Amino acid sequence: MKLYQALRNVDKFRTVFDFGGRDVAHWFPGHMAKGLKQMRASLRSVDCIIEIHDARIPFSGRNPVFQETLDVRPHVLILNKMDLADLSSKQRILKKLEKDGVRNVLFTDCLKQRHDNIKKLVPMVMEIIGSTPRFNRDEVCERPIMHLLDTPGVLPPKIESVETGMKLALCGSILDHLVGEDIIADYLLYSLNRLGKFSYVEKYDLQEPSDDIQYLLKRIAVKLGKTQRVKAITGVGNITVTLPNYTAAAYDFIRAFRKGELGRVMLD
Repeated sequence: MKLYQALRNVDKFRTVFDFGGRDVAHWFPGHMAKGLKQMRASLRSVDCIIEIHDARIPFSGRNPVFQETLDVRPHVLILNKMDLADLSSKQRILKKLEKDGVRNVLFTDCLKQRHDNIKKLVPMVMEIIGSTPRFNRDEVCERPIMHLLDTPGVLPPKIESVETGMKLALCGSILDHLVGEDIIADYLLYSLNRLGKFSYVEKYDLQEPSDDIQYLLKRIAVKLGKTQRVKAITGVGNITVTLPNYTAAAYDFIRAFRKGELGRVMLD
């Protein structure tokens, strides 16, 4: 099928996603509040903050607890998983971050330990610590030169919008079951279509892009053999029918995105 024929209906696809009146309040697990409190206590004894965030969502979900300390402590923002992000708008991202006061930014792929930007991290940290006041100069051990205090990732206690929460869920920052695999998969399909990323068509042997998540999940389930046999009651007796496992298909679709199998994407 020619490309123009395959894309003939794309201009009729959704331009706005219907979140169905969903509330994001319950997406903030209780243990994160405790984690934030512990993190604030730890920040008193550090000289440099290294914040790690997903390069596909460089703005969504960044925790304000870091912003509260940026004006007094050296700070490096690492945007990881750059191999999964569409960095064609990298300069726009850097300019917006600089406007927000974030100037030390590294894009990394931490699966590649010898990645050039990973090698830049320690020298960058040493440089900015050396050029700014040290909070614990007398207490920092010189052997080794640097202590790394690892903290668990915590989301902001108030996610500003349902769409921000959905982006976080899509990137795996919120547990799937808290949102629902079906709605995450639908938002993924909407996002890919909106960005003109149609690699899912070839991956799942579709004839053309689709805006119907039920159709897509059915095709995925059939292609991958993710079906289930159930008994149906009819007026003339019980019969066994084979139905697509939509949840398993949705999980496969989401996992393909997270593994980069659907191409590089920038959600923000």
